[in-house]
Amino acid sequence: MALPYTDHTLDPGAWAKELAISREAVELYLGSEVIDLHVDSFIWTRIFGYDLRARHDRGLFGASFYSHVDFPRILEAKVTGAIWVITTNPFKVASERETAFKENLAELKEIFASVSDQFALVKTTAEFRAARAAGKHGAFVGVQGGNALDASPGAIAALEDGTIVRVTLVHLTSSSLGCTSSPLARKDEGLTTKGKDYAAALCDRKIFVDLAHVSRRGFWDAVDVIGSSQPLLVTHTGVCGAHDHWRNLDDDQVRAVGKSGGTIGVMYEATFLGDPKWSGKAERIVDHLEHIVNVAGEDHASLGSDWDGAIVTPRDMPTCLELPKLVDIMLRRGWKPERVQKVLGENFLRVVEALRG
Repeated sequence: MALPYTDHTLDPGAWAKELAISREAVELYLGSEVIDLHVDSFIWTRIFGYDLRARHDRGLFGASFYSHVDFPRILEAKVTGAIWVITTNPFKVASERETAFKENLAELKEIFASVSDQFALVKTTAEFRAARAAGKHGAFVGVQGGNALDASPGAIAALEDGTIVRVTLVHLTSSSLGCTSSPLARKDEGLTTKGKDYAAALCDRKIFVDLAHVSRRGFWDAVDVIGSSQPLLVTHTGVCGAHDHWRNLDDDQVRAVGKSGGTIGVMYEATFLGDPKWSGKAERIVDHLEHIVNVAGEDHASLGSDWDGAIVTPRDMPTCLELPKLVDIMLRRGWKPERVQKVLGENFLRVVEALRG
């Protein structure tokens, strides 16, 4: 099954004109690996039957909350890789969460298998490079909410085959594993003993312990458990140095990720970036990326949109199709092409290679 899309490599100038940006920005973008660390579109497949293989418009709310991404638009936008996420429903009982995870993983694998001419499931940087050499999008898979597999110590065995590249320990609610950063948590109690054991089990399996959404104390608890066993990874967040918010990392956390050799994906929710919800600007994304670069260095910033994660994206970059605008902003700020390419994808590939090859 081959999905139709517009190939902008055939006329970069036309795409630059359409986006009202420089041709230099479009050509640099098209010559880069562009990898997103957190795409949440599969949740809409599960809830409403959103067909990832069909091309959608901007939906009922003008690409607010959902309809940021689908497979044809990912191909057209030349997003060459992403972590496609299975998000956990915290309101199911533990045994139901485990069953749902296994069913969802099987369904997501089937969806990718149906478009295997253009998409390949990958587990390592080497596999990603092979997929790209074959002209395919390299699809990593992640889990948001480690309580998908917290029914028993043995439940985590469902991850043994290595398909899952990372697990976000907690999400917007606290769980048996630890405390969320959300205001829904009454106080920061960090990770539980079970959560620390869970993080250690992920490390043993070379699965990234994703520190997005975890409370500040939980972040440092996880850092203690992880030690030097893997680089720190935060897939979708903002940073307090650009906008102080409960969802964002402070500078001590940013430095810790950099010191470990890890990377931080910046998300696209306008209010977390510091703009009003309905009038966000893509410039704010680069503000957060730039702060990470200034605090930790250019090897530690990445893209982690949270597309289709019920967010409101910057209104001048509502979907994946406008993504080259970020490169135009970076170049206008004087960023060198090498830094731009690191942030677009090479930083994440380096981190995955360090853990998994």
